[in-house]
Amino acid sequence: MRIHDVLKAKAIHEVITVRPDAGVRELLALLAEHNVGALVVSSDGTTMEGIVSERDVVRHLHHDGTVVNNTVGAIMTAVVETCAPDTTLDELMTTMTALRIRHVPVVDDGALVGIVSIGDLVKHKIDQLQFERDQLDHYVNQGS
Repeated sequence: MRIHDVLKAKAIHEVITVRPDAGVRELLALLAEHNVGALVVSSDGTTMEGIVSERDVVRHLHHDGTVVNNTVGAIMTAVVETCAPDTTLDELMTTMTALRIRHVPVVDDGALVGIVSIGDLVKHKIDQLQFERDQLDHYVNQGS
């Protein structure tokens, strides 16, 4: 299984972005509105300048209680781990676990084509294992 298979299976294909000059309050509203844990930071909706997650907000809140008065650019992660659509599911799960990250933008020839979360990967893996189990069960019980 490859990441392009995970992207195809997602209900929502749109990548939600937030501008770096947007306020953290706007970020929180977007995260809640779209029920996601991270957004790609982009001035134009296509280029990637960073990523910002709920964790970024919480970490900054711990150090500075006025984080909601900051801009997204002040709290975002600028160095972003990305993957290609042909990256294997297991390879990306290993990377995400090793780096302790939950969201990875998918980039194809420099263009942002999607974003996957560890939840997306786990769901896809479970669905794959369920399918294989059902196939084996059908094969074993076919002769009965």
